[in-house]
Amino acid sequence: MTEFKVDAMSCGHCVRAVTEAIRNADPEAQVDVDLAQKTVRIESSRPRADLAHALAEAGYAPA
Repeated sequence: MTEFKVDAMSCGHCVRAVTEAIRNADPEAQVDVDLAQKTVRIESSRPRADLAHALAEAGYAPA
């Protein structure tokens, strides 16, 4: 499991955008977003760097 802190998330739209960004990188990924804690937990076979890049490209760079 990979976990990122994403301080830029503040609403449901952010949750949807982050989830879609990860699923675009890996359609099989399991994504769990905790908006209150501003964390994203991802089960994926993709490397951590690829997932971080997908988030950054969507405007939600992990801290």
